[in-house]
Amino acid sequence: MRTLVLFSLALAFLLAAGANAAKVTIKNNCPRTIWPATLTGDDKPQLSTTGFELVQGASRSFDVPSPWSGRFWARDRCSNDNGKFTCLTGDCGSGQVECNGKGGVPPATLVEITIAENGGQDYYDVSNVDGFNLPVSVAPQGGTGDCKESTCPVDINAACPAQFQVKAPDGGVIGCKSACTLFNTDQYCCRKPYDTAETCPPTEYSRFFEEKCPQAYSYAYDDKNSTFTCFSRPDYVITFCP
Repeated sequence: MRTLVLFSLALAFLLAAGANAAKVTIKNNCPRTIWPATLTGDDKPQLSTTGFELVQGASRSFDVPSPWSGRFWARDRCSNDNGKFTCLTGDCGSGQVECNGKGGVPPATLVEITIAENGGQDYYDVSNVDGFNLPVSVAPQGGTGDCKESTCPVDINAACPAQFQVKAPDGGVIGCKSACTLFNTDQYCCRKPYDTAETCPPTEYSRFFEEKCPQAYSYAYDDKNSTFTCFSRPDYVITFCP
Protein backbone atom coordinates (compact mmCIF):
# COMPACT_ATOMS: atom_id res chain seq x y z
CA MET A 1 0.00 0.00 0.00
CA ARG A 2 2.81 2.39 0.94
CA THR A 3 4.56 1.67 -2.38
CA LEU A 4 1.36 2.52 -4.27
CA VAL A 5 1.02 5.82 -2.39
CA LEU A 6 4.62 6.78 -3.12
CA PHE A 7 4.16 5.91 -6.79
CA SER A 8 0.99 8.00 -6.94
CA LEU A 9 2.75 10.97 -5.36
CA ALA A 10 5.69 10.69 -7.77
CA LEU A 11 3.31 10.46 -10.73
CA ALA A 12 1.39 13.50 -9.52
CA PHE A 13 4.65 15.43 -9.19
CA LEU A 14 5.73 14.52 -12.71
CA LEU A 15 2.35 15.48 -14.16
CA ALA A 16 2.44 18.81 -12.33
CA ALA A 17 5.96 19.48 -13.54
CA GLY A 18 4.90 18.69 -17.10
CA ALA A 19 1.88 20.97 -16.83
CA ASN A 20 4.11 23.83 -15.69
CA ALA A 21 6.77 23.24 -18.34
CA ALA A 22 7.31 25.62 -21.23
CA LYS A 23 7.77 24.23 -24.72
CA VAL A 24 10.79 25.65 -26.54
CA THR A 25 10.98 25.17 -30.30
CA ILE A 26 14.22 25.83 -32.17
CA LYS A 27 14.03 26.49 -35.91
CA ASN A 28 16.86 26.56 -38.44
CA ASN A 29 16.29 29.06 -41.25
CA CYS A 30 20.00 29.20 -42.06
CA PRO A 31 21.21 28.00 -45.46
CA ARG A 32 23.08 25.04 -43.91
CA THR A 33 22.99 22.63 -40.99
CA ILE A 34 23.61 24.03 -37.50
CA TRP A 35 23.99 22.37 -34.10
CA PRO A 36 21.94 24.19 -31.40
CA ALA A 37 23.02 23.82 -27.79
CA THR A 38 21.49 24.43 -24.36
CA LEU A 39 22.99 25.28 -20.98
CA THR A 40 21.08 25.37 -17.70
CA GLY A 41 22.34 27.93 -15.18
CA ASP A 42 22.60 28.01 -11.37
CA ASP A 43 24.12 24.51 -11.23
CA LYS A 44 20.69 22.99 -11.87
CA PRO A 45 20.16 19.75 -13.86
CA GLN A 46 20.58 20.08 -17.60
CA LEU A 47 17.68 19.75 -20.04
CA SER A 48 16.80 16.50 -21.80
CA THR A 49 19.02 17.67 -24.66
CA THR A 50 22.15 19.80 -24.45
CA GLY A 51 22.97 19.71 -28.15
CA PHE A 52 21.66 18.33 -31.41
CA GLU A 53 21.91 18.56 -35.19
CA LEU A 54 19.33 20.64 -37.06
CA VAL A 55 19.32 20.59 -40.84
CA GLN A 56 18.22 23.53 -42.96
CA GLY A 57 14.49 24.20 -42.59
CA ALA A 58 14.02 21.79 -39.67
CA SER A 59 12.80 22.46 -36.13
CA ARG A 60 12.84 20.63 -32.82
CA SER A 61 10.77 21.13 -29.66
CA PHE A 62 11.40 20.10 -26.06
CA ASP A 63 10.09 20.93 -22.59
CA VAL A 64 11.80 23.32 -20.19
CA PRO A 65 10.77 23.11 -16.52
CA SER A 66 9.41 25.95 -14.42
CA PRO A 67 11.29 27.66 -12.83
CA TRP A 68 14.36 27.57 -15.10
CA SER A 69 17.14 29.86 -16.29
CA GLY A 70 19.67 29.24 -19.02
CA ARG A 71 20.86 29.94 -22.54
CA PHE A 72 20.65 28.66 -26.09
CA TRP A 73 23.06 29.16 -28.99
CA ALA A 74 24.00 27.55 -32.28
CA ARG A 75 27.27 25.88 -33.17
CA ASP A 76 28.23 26.41 -36.79
CA ARG A 77 30.43 24.67 -39.33
CA CYS A 78 30.88 21.50 -37.33
CA SER A 79 32.58 18.24 -38.19
CA ASN A 80 33.33 14.86 -36.64
CA ASP A 81 36.96 13.89 -37.15
CA ASN A 82 38.24 10.62 -35.73
CA GLY A 83 35.31 10.46 -33.33
CA LYS A 84 35.76 14.01 -31.97
CA PHE A 85 32.99 16.52 -32.70
CA THR A 86 34.18 20.14 -33.10
CA CYS A 87 32.74 23.40 -34.45
CA LEU A 88 34.38 26.53 -35.83
CA THR A 89 32.05 28.81 -33.82
CA GLY A 90 30.11 28.19 -30.61
CA ASP A 91 32.01 24.98 -29.83
CA CYS A 92 31.40 23.75 -26.27
CA GLY A 93 34.49 21.57 -26.01
CA SER A 94 32.68 18.37 -25.10
CA GLY A 95 33.91 16.58 -28.20
CA GLN A 96 30.33 15.39 -28.73
CA VAL A 97 27.10 16.66 -30.27
CA GLU A 98 25.73 16.94 -26.71
CA CYS A 99 27.42 19.74 -24.74
CA ASN A 100 26.75 18.02 -21.39
CA GLY A 101 26.71 21.18 -19.29
CA LYS A 102 29.52 23.04 -21.08
CA GLY A 103 29.05 26.55 -22.47
CA GLY A 104 29.95 27.75 -25.94
CA VAL A 105 33.27 29.40 -26.74
CA PRO A 106 32.78 33.04 -27.81
CA PRO A 107 31.93 34.50 -30.18
CA ALA A 108 28.40 33.13 -30.13
CA THR A 109 25.03 34.85 -30.31
CA LEU A 110 23.00 33.87 -27.25
CA VAL A 111 19.33 33.57 -26.38
CA GLU A 112 18.84 33.82 -22.62
CA ILE A 113 15.54 32.86 -20.97
CA THR A 114 14.43 32.85 -17.33
CA ILE A 115 11.13 31.03 -16.84
CA ALA A 116 9.29 32.02 -13.68
CA GLU A 117 7.50 29.75 -11.28
CA ASN A 118 3.67 29.54 -11.31
CA GLY A 119 3.16 31.72 -14.37
CA GLY A 120 5.10 34.70 -13.01
CA GLN A 121 7.19 37.12 -15.05
CA ASP A 122 9.56 35.51 -17.54
CA TYR A 123 12.63 37.36 -18.80
CA TYR A 124 14.26 36.73 -22.17
CA ASP A 125 16.76 38.40 -24.48
CA VAL A 126 19.19 38.08 -27.37
CA SER A 127 22.78 38.82 -26.36
CA ASN A 128 25.92 39.81 -28.25
CA VAL A 129 27.89 40.22 -25.00
CA ASP A 130 29.84 37.11 -26.02
CA GLY A 131 30.07 38.32 -29.61
CA PHE A 132 28.13 37.14 -32.67
CA ASN A 133 28.14 34.14 -34.94
CA LEU A 134 24.58 33.79 -36.33
CA PRO A 135 21.43 35.95 -36.47
CA VAL A 136 18.70 34.82 -34.08
CA SER A 137 15.30 35.75 -32.68
CA VAL A 138 13.22 34.60 -29.70
CA ALA A 139 9.44 35.01 -29.67
CA PRO A 140 7.00 34.05 -26.89
CA GLN A 141 3.91 32.12 -27.91
CA GLY A 142 0.93 33.00 -25.74
CA GLY A 143 1.38 34.59 -22.34
CA THR A 144 0.23 38.02 -21.16
CA GLY A 145 1.91 41.41 -20.96
CA ASP A 146 4.32 42.86 -23.53
CA CYS A 147 5.50 39.45 -24.84
CA LYS A 148 7.33 40.98 -27.81
CA GLU A 149 9.83 39.28 -30.06
CA SER A 150 13.51 40.00 -29.41
CA THR A 151 15.70 39.71 -32.47
CA CYS A 152 19.13 40.26 -33.96
CA PRO A 153 18.37 39.55 -37.63
CA VAL A 154 21.44 41.26 -39.15
CA ASP A 155 24.57 39.42 -40.32
CA ILE A 156 27.03 41.32 -38.13
CA ASN A 157 29.89 39.25 -39.53
CA ALA A 158 29.58 41.11 -42.83
CA ALA A 159 30.47 44.42 -41.14
CA CYS A 160 32.74 43.16 -38.34
CA PRO A 161 35.91 45.29 -37.86
CA ALA A 162 39.08 43.45 -38.82
CA GLN A 163 40.50 43.05 -35.31
CA PHE A 164 37.28 41.40 -34.09
CA GLN A 165 36.89 38.94 -36.96
CA VAL A 166 36.99 35.17 -36.62
CA LYS A 167 37.74 33.53 -39.95
CA ALA A 168 37.20 30.09 -41.40
CA PRO A 169 40.09 28.26 -43.10
CA ASP A 170 38.82 29.58 -46.45
CA GLY A 171 39.15 33.17 -45.18
CA GLY A 172 35.44 33.90 -44.75
CA VAL A 173 34.35 35.80 -41.64
CA ILE A 174 32.28 33.45 -39.46
CA GLY A 175 32.27 35.28 -36.13
CA CYS A 176 32.64 38.72 -34.58
CA LYS A 177 34.22 39.01 -31.14
CA SER A 178 33.03 41.43 -28.47
CA ALA A 179 35.48 43.79 -26.76
CA CYS A 180 35.35 41.59 -23.65
CA THR A 181 36.23 38.50 -25.67
CA LEU A 182 39.05 40.25 -27.55
CA PHE A 183 40.67 42.30 -24.79
CA ASN A 184 39.52 40.35 -21.68
CA THR A 185 39.91 43.35 -19.38
CA ASP A 186 37.84 44.20 -16.31
CA GLN A 187 36.68 47.42 -17.96
CA TYR A 188 35.32 45.84 -21.14
CA CYS A 189 33.98 42.77 -19.32
CA CYS A 190 32.27 44.86 -16.58
CA ARG A 191 34.13 43.01 -13.84
CA LYS A 192 35.13 44.57 -10.51
CA PRO A 193 35.73 47.48 -10.04
CA TYR A 194 33.65 48.14 -13.21
CA ASP A 195 30.70 45.95 -12.21
CA THR A 196 27.94 48.57 -12.10
CA ALA A 197 26.00 50.43 -14.78
CA GLU A 198 27.73 53.64 -13.70
CA THR A 199 31.27 52.29 -13.92
CA CYS A 200 30.69 50.20 -17.06
CA PRO A 201 29.01 52.47 -19.63
CA PRO A 202 28.77 51.78 -23.38
CA THR A 203 31.99 51.91 -25.39
CA GLU A 204 32.76 52.48 -29.03
CA TYR A 205 32.95 48.71 -29.40
CA SER A 206 29.58 47.95 -27.78
CA ARG A 207 27.98 50.73 -29.83
CA PHE A 208 28.95 48.84 -33.00
CA PHE A 209 26.79 45.88 -31.89
CA GLU A 210 24.05 48.21 -30.62
CA GLU A 211 23.78 49.94 -34.00
CA LYS A 212 23.49 46.63 -35.84
CA CYS A 213 21.04 44.97 -33.41
CA PRO A 214 19.47 47.56 -31.07
CA GLN A 215 17.18 44.98 -29.40
CA ALA A 216 20.08 42.73 -28.37
CA TYR A 217 22.43 43.15 -25.43
CA SER A 218 25.58 44.87 -26.68
CA TYR A 219 27.35 44.81 -23.28
CA ALA A 220 26.56 43.61 -19.76
CA TYR A 221 24.46 46.60 -18.59
CA ASP A 222 22.51 47.17 -21.78
CA ASP A 223 19.24 46.44 -19.95
CA LYS A 224 17.01 49.34 -20.94
CA ASN A 225 16.01 48.22 -24.44
CA SER A 226 17.29 44.64 -24.42
CA THR A 227 15.37 42.86 -21.64
CA PHE A 228 11.94 41.53 -22.60
CA THR A 229 9.21 40.16 -20.32
CA CYS A 230 6.11 38.00 -20.52
CA PHE A 231 3.70 36.59 -17.90
CA SER A 232 1.53 33.47 -17.62
CA ARG A 233 4.08 30.90 -18.79
CA PRO A 234 4.29 31.25 -22.57
CA ASP A 235 6.07 28.84 -24.89
CA TYR A 236 9.04 30.11 -26.93
CA VAL A 237 10.22 29.87 -30.53
CA ILE A 238 13.91 30.48 -31.18
CA THR A 239 14.78 30.97 -34.84
CA PHE A 240 18.31 31.02 -36.18
CA CYS A 241 18.69 33.17 -39.30
CA PRO A 242 15.16 34.64 -38.89
